[in-house]
Amino acid sequence: MLTIDEINNIAGVDGMQARAYTDPDIFELEMDQIFRRAWIFIGHDSQVPNSGDFIRTRMGVDEILLVRQPDSSLRVLSNNCTHRGTRLCAVAQGNTKSFVCPYHAWGFALDGVLKAVPDIESYPGSFDIKDKALHLISAARVESYRGFIFASKATAGPNLYDFLGRMTEAIDNLLDRSPDGEIVMEGGHFSVRYHGNWKLHHENANDTVHPGYVHESSVTSARQAEGGVTPQDELVDRGQTKGMMASNGLTAKDWNAIELNGLPQGHSFMGGFYKSGLLAPQQSDAAIETYREALEASHGKEKAAKILGMDRFNNLVWPNLNVNAQFHQIRVVYPVAVNETIIKGYCFRLKGAPDEIFYRAVRFLGTLVSPASMIFSDDLEIFGRVQAGLETGSLDRLDSRRGIKTDQKNGNALQSTTSSELPLRTQSKAWRHWMSPDT
Repeated sequence: MLTIDEINNIAGVDGMQARAYTDPDIFELEMDQIFRRAWIFIGHDSQVPNSGDFIRTRMGVDEILLVRQPDSSLRVLSNNCTHRGTRLCAVAQGNTKSFVCPYHAWGFALDGVLKAVPDIESYPGSFDIKDKALHLISAARVESYRGFIFASKATAGPNLYDFLGRMTEAIDNLLDRSPDGEIVMEGGHFSVRYHGNWKLHHENANDTVHPGYVHESSVTSARQAEGGVTPQDELVDRGQTKGMMASNGLTAKDWNAIELNGLPQGHSFMGGFYKSGLLAPQQSDAAIETYREALEASHGKEKAAKILGMDRFNNLVWPNLNVNAQFHQIRVVYPVAVNETIIKGYCFRLKGAPDEIFYRAVRFLGTLVSPASMIFSDDLEIFGRVQAGLETGSLDRLDSRRGIKTDQKNGNALQSTTSSELPLRTQSKAWRHWMSPDT
């Protein structure tokens, strides 16, 4: 365990020490102090709608099973048999009445209670199948906010609502964009793995300086395809992909005008930057008009306009979730090792909205998060280069002072309307909090 002084030194006000990204011991401590204690996003209601439905996922490096119980409640169970530690379930999702270990066929009920042990008579008299130590380990707390399911292995700590803070606004906006008030995770998902520390993803997501440089190749490709929306663009996606790539080419003045917000819990978000084309808030076509009419029928014109008017990008729920409400997307961060991370991207269907709106969400996901993405592949390359540079030991501390004198208080949060690394400093403060032995 690190001391308070060591923690404050690692996550200094000027930037994180390089060893926070390269030291396996610090990584293991992060898994204990953050990913086994803070609220970690693990899934959505629509993935486990019925009794016996389950998904296999992770809380940090711990593989877990999210299971819908017969009484409709949720359990988060360790995916390791309590006999020999065998991985209990290998499939990604399904429906079952029990979990049976593939090694010696120990059987567990949906709530993790051990129910069956073959040849139980051969065990000593002290063996008790009802012993709670033989049950699957269950997360201490599981809570859902409007269908977004989080878990914590700690018995104490803030409740989910308080932990989310203003991030409830992003989740609310995503749900409110459905004319029927319901969303369903559909369209599959993309998964990418990069050689780099898990913190690099969130630190990059709301950085407003890098896009014009890191994504220069995709911006150039989009700009070389002149002439607006061509017949080919119309056939494929009405120019959505071209517009997404070109939007990273804003001028430095334009990027500096985008608002950044850092919240006390480590969360952050930025203002939207899709100012033209199909993804701009003011864009209108037949599909959008049909959608808007459905939303107005449900909420009224004034509320519908307010819902569609929220223009925020990369709502980062620290430490592992990214919500993009207006594009019906989420990204989830899964640490694997100190220098290895998996990112998974998902999209939602808005119940009551035209199919075309869902198809655009799927297209957005493919353009932004897929292994073939011209945009995300740039970020992954940079993450790898940062990690490689830090592993040489030539840099003691990463500098995150940009904009430090321009951050303004906004209630209990901080805000910047110029180029700033405010989101990094916000995440660093949360890191210090959760890594502290007194938390």
